[in-house]
Amino acid sequence: MADFRTHMTVSTVAGVLYGLGGYQSGLSIESCVIGGALCSVSGMLPDLDSDSGIPLREAIGFASAVIPMLLVERLRRIGMSHEMMLVTTIGVYFFLRFGIAELFRRYTVHRGMWHSMPAALSAALFAFLVSSCDNMSLRLFKTLAIFIGFMSHILLDEIWSVEFRRGRYTFKHSFGTALKFWGQSRIANLFSYAFLMILCILAYYDEGLMSRFGYIPHTPQTALDWFHHFRTHAQNLLTR
Repeated sequence: MADFRTHMTVSTVAGVLYGLGGYQSGLSIESCVIGGALCSVSGMLPDLDSDSGIPLREAIGFASAVIPMLLVERLRRIGMSHEMMLVTTIGVYFFLRFGIAELFRRYTVHRGMWHSMPAALSAALFAFLVSSCDNMSLRLFKTLAIFIGFMSHILLDEIWSVEFRRGRYTFKHSFGTALKFWGQSRIANLFSYAFLMILCILAYYDEGLMSRFGYIPHTPQTALDWFHHFRTHAQNLLTR
């Protein structure tokens, strides 16, 4: 399979081209730089399932730093004070840096279901839910950047699984273990698709998507309403 440097080189080139494409489409330079950077660093996301090494450390470090910043706008929109936003983002950082990292170390195997199409879609949908923006086009631009970067990694792994020897192509044992829709573990398959389904539902009922396309504009089932509902019940329980 391709090494870390090759993956980052390919995803960075893809990010540059993606950013240039966004600029040609009329997006601002700032948005194009962000989209290109997200595409670039997403090239190491599939290696979160590696037991150790540079990919895991760098991917977790980047996610722990960037995701709390992306959450700030969403936290502001739900009415959090600056102090509460600070506490929340710090908590998210430590949860990602140590909690999620440990979960990946313990419960994933390299080239498992995290190297798959459902995982690529899950990463993109998660980015969509984390980033809050009034401009739906920019939000989708960032989401697609994550998907392209993720896909560049698993596609490159499949390309590296093919060798040309003595005038003919041969396939390594790793061929088909990256670009796949299901793996050998039924539990991993079930969890991957259940997680993807949950993200799809949250994205479908997200406030930004609802207001943009007008699907049930006054629905009480958006992610924002769920949070308010949960917070209200939690406050009622604490005041009893």
